[in-house]
Amino acid sequence: MKVLIAEDDLTSRTLLKTVLTSWGFEVVAVADGEDAWKLLSGDQSPQLAILDWMMPGLDGLEVCRRVRALDSPHPPYLILLTARGGKQDVVTGLEGGASDYLGKPFDRDELRARLLVGQRFAELNEKLHQTQRTLEKQAQTDVLTGIKNRRAILERLEEELARAERQGTPLSIGLLDVDHFKHTNDKFGHAAGDFVLRWLVMQVTTAMRPYDGFGRFGGEEFLIIIPGADPERTRDVLERVRLAVAGSPAETEGQPIEVTVSIGGATSWGGSVDELIRAADDALYEAKAKGRNRVQMDVRAE
Repeated sequence: MKVLIAEDDLTSRTLLKTVLTSWGFEVVAVADGEDAWKLLSGDQSPQLAILDWMMPGLDGLEVCRRVRALDSPHPPYLILLTARGGKQDVVTGLEGGASDYLGKPFDRDELRARLLVGQRFAELNEKLHQTQRTLEKQAQTDVLTGIKNRRAILERLEEELARAERQGTPLSIGLLDVDHFKHTNDKFGHAAGDFVLRWLVMQVTTAMRPYDGFGRFGGEEFLIIIPGADPERTRDVLERVRLAVAGSPAETEGQPIEVTVSIGGATSWGGSVDELIRAADDALYEAKAKGRNRVQMDVRAE
């Protein structure tokens, strides 16, 4: 684990670095508070820091205050090192943002114990954030297919629509529906139907542009987001998706299942998410009415 030492006294700084290195820590040592602040406010901030209270420029207490003001999701564990050992000094240091307090001259066993406390804090904090990230991802992911769920893809659509309006560019979507999906479930079983949806996701993903959005809208319906595409370009993308699905059957347990999709496309230069989805849904209805396995555009301009 990386530890920052900020100590203006060369002898103390060298001693601390030698001791911590012998304990297996990765040590970064600086001589003043300004350099300590730069490191602690950067992207690769050390998880532990030992800060001398009295330093030129920024003192250790001010560094603590600034670090806490960042309100980082990964706050470092800050140990304030000083010869000021009065009760009020301790209170001032802790209230200023220090995680712990160690007097000078320091005792090696006490320093090691306090560093281990800080290490456990940093490790537990990282595990907590990993859990939070996992839960956030699960909340935005469709369990069956592994792509964005309805809430997540609609959030992406809101973001893209706002960006398109700021930049004055078109935004297109495609509403995709699996043709005769109920028949597939009835004939081959729901396990085969689930397989078809997962297979379809792989086919569609390979046919899309890297920066397009894709999510499960509900049931056998999927939403494709195509930023910056005019109606002609949108039709090309959606047609490529349709052909990727229809080009070969989905095969499960040696049983080929023919799959086709109908797609309603819509392009907007402004307006609401609901209006854009309604336009695509109308186009999808028309595609199905015309025989399915086709792309139907419903261009919307304001």
